[in-house]
Amino acid sequence: MIGSQVLRSGTGLAANYRAVCHARSQAEFVAKIGVVVEETDETVFWLELLADAGIVRENHIKGLLVEANELLAIFAASQRTAKRS
Repeated sequence: MIGSQVLRSGTGLAANYRAVCHARSQAEFVAKIGVVVEETDETVFWLELLADAGIVRENHIKGLLVEANELLAIFAASQRTAKRS
């Protein structure tokens, strides 16, 4: 169940990021990158839950969590920059 949530949010963020790359305006970019930030944060949540619940050993998921949090920081920074422009 949780694994399928990770799959959905992870693929959702990928699909939405692709849409960001094809944004036709600044406003559309800002809106779509906001969705990517939300999906990435949700993915981080599900990964943390898998580790916290003991479903997946933390050492098996640590690299994914690091990468997901790095992506979250990148996307959030892009969102902030785009909102200022």
